[in-house]
Amino acid sequence: MASDQPSETGEDTYEQFEERVERISNVGNAAGILRWDQEVMMPEGGTPARAKQLSTLSSISHELLTAEETGDYLDELEGEDLDGDREAVVRETRREYDRATTVPEELVTEISETTSNAHPVWMEAREEDEFSTFAPTLEKLVSLKREYAEHIDPDADPYAVLFADYEPYLDLETAERVLTRLREELVPLISAIDDSDTEIETDAFSGEFDDDTQEELARDALDTLGYDWDRGRIDTAPHPFSSGTQFDARVTTRFDEEDLLGSITSTIHEFGHANYTLGLPDEGYGTPLGEARDLTVHESQSRLWENHVGRSEAFWERFLPQVRERFPEVEATPREAYESANQVYDDNLIRVEADELTYHLHIVIRFEIERDLIAGDLDVEEVPEVWNDKYEEYLGVRPETDAEGCLQDIHWSHGSFGYFPTYSLGSVLAAQLYDAATDAVGDVDSRVREGEFDELNGWLRENVHRHGKRYTTPELIERATGKAYSADDFLAYAKAKYGELYDLEAY
Repeated sequence: MASDQPSETGEDTYEQFEERVERISNVGNAAGILRWDQEVMMPEGGTPARAKQLSTLSSISHELLTAEETGDYLDELEGEDLDGDREAVVRETRREYDRATTVPEELVTEISETTSNAHPVWMEAREEDEFSTFAPTLEKLVSLKREYAEHIDPDADPYAVLFADYEPYLDLETAERVLTRLREELVPLISAIDDSDTEIETDAFSGEFDDDTQEELARDALDTLGYDWDRGRIDTAPHPFSSGTQFDARVTTRFDEEDLLGSITSTIHEFGHANYTLGLPDEGYGTPLGEARDLTVHESQSRLWENHVGRSEAFWERFLPQVRERFPEVEATPREAYESANQVYDDNLIRVEADELTYHLHIVIRFEIERDLIAGDLDVEEVPEVWNDKYEEYLGVRPETDAEGCLQDIHWSHGSFGYFPTYSLGSVLAAQLYDAATDAVGDVDSRVREGEFDELNGWLRENVHRHGKRYTTPELIERATGKAYSADDFLAYAKAKYGELYDLEAY
């Protein structure tokens, strides 16, 4: 009679296997700290050594993951009757192993070293407003990532292979379907807003605001939301990001003396990422059980806090007095602050400064361009013109410089092709999760107004954060919300919110 318990041999194998998984994870986490340092604190001259350091760590991680012992552990454990947690660790490691073993170590090393060297080249190109400076590096990265995809699955769409690095369980067809629906339904909504005669407040945060006081206000915002300073810190970076583990989740933001709102929303966005990371179970550290469930879910957390909380009228009723304490010249009412935080721009070129609606057209443009780059249907040298043409077609504005055009994002310098769709996919999921949380805990807005975030965050901890990678993305969404992933909740939210703001009868 078969036993429901794993065999003694299987138990020993699993412990040895988990030890190996933890070593791989620790090497990756060490590399993460070096990348954070490169973007935040490293002196400019440190790049040659840092590129070699990261390349070495990448090689070590790859060697550990693709070693014959790892495959033997996986083969043996897949024949065992494992509990749900262990089964998830094996499933996730198997997926990484299968992908990694098809890619030559030399290619992994070359990609790592090229992306490390690409970062300062991208920065120089953006500062000099000269795409041609970055073009050869981008061309090399596109070629390397095509080669990478070819090794993993020569019969698949190479872009689908790259997309699966960031979102392995929602397929590219789902991403395309969601992006198409957003474009089809948001464009007429944005058009109706453009045609509206309703005037909302747009200058509640106009003025000049010094960086040091903005940093103090950013810390106020993190304090208000409940950021754990014992396990985090805030710094500045040219392109804000969050990184780390449940024991050390750091945020970065940026300050513009003429854009106070931008620093606030950027900080809240990165708080959402760090808050998810800090909510991962401590006991799962070093294994997939202590890692975030990929980028759609990760982005859902940042967009939920940035948009559903940080851009709500209730939040501004709570937070505006702190803004005035730091900057007495801000004389707006909470309603005026809310309107300014949610105005729809008709001339915005920068994704990270975009409003909540046109943001998704910024994503569609990047998605279409990088798909064509990877497919070989677009040459690198054509990117600036195609980028500008698409901005004119989709958003009615045309960049005058490369810096405000195709050089504004850092992602391609990281070789992160397939990353951009997850921003919109995450925004869609944020609305679905927020609705489910509201159904479960009651009126979230009233709690935000009182500065009480524990119930919302508790629901997120219970239904999203604590599971790590125990479930696939569709399973996690259905367990948390009671329904399959869909754009319905986001579109209903967007139409209701902006219909009220701009007095749109049709919405």
